Amino acid sequence: MSNFAAVDEQLAYIKKGSSEIIRGSELSSKLEKSRASGTPLRVKAGFDPTAPDLHLGHTVLLRKLKHFQDLGHTVIFLIGDFTGRIGDPTGRAATRPPLSPEEIMRNAKTYMAQVYKILDSFKTEVRFNSEWFNKVKSEDWIRLAAKVTISQMLEREDFHKRFKEEKPITMHELLYPLAQGYDSVALKADVELGGTDQKFNLLMGRELQRAYGQESQVVLTMPILEGLDGVQKMSKSLGNAIGIQEPPLEMYGKIMSISDQMMWRYYELLTDVQLPEIEKMKRESHPMTAKKDLARRIVADFHSADAAAKAADDWAKQFQKDEVPTSVEHSPRIYVTELPATLALRVGKRLKVAVINR
Repeated sequence: MSNFAAVDEQLAYIKKGSSEIIRGSELSSKLEKSRASGTPLRVKAGFDPTAPDLHLGHTVLLRKLKHFQDLGHTVIFLIGDFTGRIGDPTGRAATRPPLSPEEIMRNAKTYMAQVYKILDSFKTEVRFNSEWFNKVKSEDWIRLAAKVTISQMLEREDFHKRFKEEKPITMHELLYPLAQGYDSVALKADVELGGTDQKFNLLMGRELQRAYGQESQVVLTMPILEGLDGVQKMSKSLGNAIGIQEPPLEMYGKIMSISDQMMWRYYELLTDVQLPEIEKMKRESHPMTAKKDLARRIVADFHSADAAAKAADDWAKQFQKDEVPTSVEHSPRIYVTELPATLALRVGKRLKVAVINR
């Protein structure tokens, strides 16, 4: 008897928070075969280590990988140490400066310490795409490039826009989608995850797998998470991000600062809470209670249950009981919701911190 859950049950968990599945019928078929044979699907997501620290926006994909892992499938965390040297052109109006191998490996090491806060380190297959690309010869690149036309590449929105605006598109940027697509060939992926902005690259994997005689992977895209402002995508450069290595109280406070509407999106994309339970909370829970639960869950994921409980207690002392918690002196910024301006100023002066009232 198969150890995998029923296909309908697996699909419900997998679809939670997802934007698009290409194609849903293929995913159902793959899950049926997996369940019948007892063989787990190979599910990959690639991350180019272009920055040392991850924020909650990055964890949307990691969370979906965890869902596949929870269902018993093989999760492949692919570090693009080779593709990182090319630089992903996705969403870029100009050529991205490539990183040095030293920068990439330094960032990759910090990634590994962070991703295991979500993924099971004993069940995660970690791969570096330099494993195969360092062995690829010039003639192999020519054969790979021969499988895609220039017109196909120019269908990509950012390339098309730059071409029309007569902005440079370098040859190495055209190689990036090919390289990412070939990763799926090398890993024999059944499913690949990525953000909605990665759709072109993900579909290239399907194309190349067919060209190399493999069954095409299913593409599952996840939405881009909005930051604290609830409008722009979460980004450290925009100052609206929550870093997963931030202190518990600062993380807790930032989560408490988001709007009630955005809270439910965070529940869907950043927790394992199932949709029926989220809908029940929408109907029955007070928004403040639900938001405290969300903040506690997220802090516990990246620190510990004890740290989350202490952050909740300190936040309550600070903003609901007007007391000064003992641990806040090390936190440079505190994010709050609907705190009266006079109290915000008074608390800020007492704690010698910047109180950001959203």
